Amino acid sequence: MDGNGRWAQRQGLPRVEGHRKGVESVRTIVEESARIGIEQLTLYCLSSENWKRPSAELDFLMFLLEQYMVEERPTIMQNDIRVSTIGRREGIPASVQEEMDKTIYMSRDNKGMRLCLAINYGGRTELIDAVQKIAEQVQQGNLEPKQIAEAVINEHLYTQGMSDPDLLIRTAGEMRISNFLLWQISYAEIWVTDRCWPEFLENDLHHAIADFADRERRFGGLKT
Repeated sequence: MDGNGRWAQRQGLPRVEGHRKGVESVRTIVEESARIGIEQLTLYCLSSENWKRPSAELDFLMFLLEQYMVEERPTIMQNDIRVSTIGRREGIPASVQEEMDKTIYMSRDNKGMRLCLAINYGGRTELIDAVQKIAEQVQQGNLEPKQIAEAVINEHLYTQGMSDPDLLIRTAGEMRISNFLLWQISYAEIWVTDRCWPEFLENDLHHAIADFADRERRFGGLKT
């Protein structure tokens, strides 16, 4: 969800106002995704590299995250959305973690779209954590090295039990992966728009999905 700060600067506003406006786009896209039957939506809220930003901006992001977890509960329940998170919890304030856990628990039995929030997430960090867990199993004699296959790695990722993404959307014209779901997006289709995240609305989502639907996905094979 790129371009919050750039959008704010173009409007002559502080960067934090871009983040505040970005939350409105989150609400819009989450509700529309649930309405049209998307099974799973993962939003990159805070990367493990974002801690390099100014402390005032990080504090505001944490405030917005906590506020979202509290204020969006009626919408989450009305749309039958099941919330989950991926990423390390270190560095996230205890009050934010508490509200996250409350929302996750409250929505645990919902049967609609799965909304996964990537918070303090990094693809390389995820792979490191997975490798360490697998190495421990090998060290304990519970797993042979030759048994380590894709399924074993999948079971030790943060996204265990989730399907791999079909479509990766990048806003603000960014043309890189930025350490996001490095293992899981092996065959995801990438769609880039110059629109900043605060400008990304329902029509943009529909455009991305329509473009995705027109693509031919061969997964390394040939068209049959």
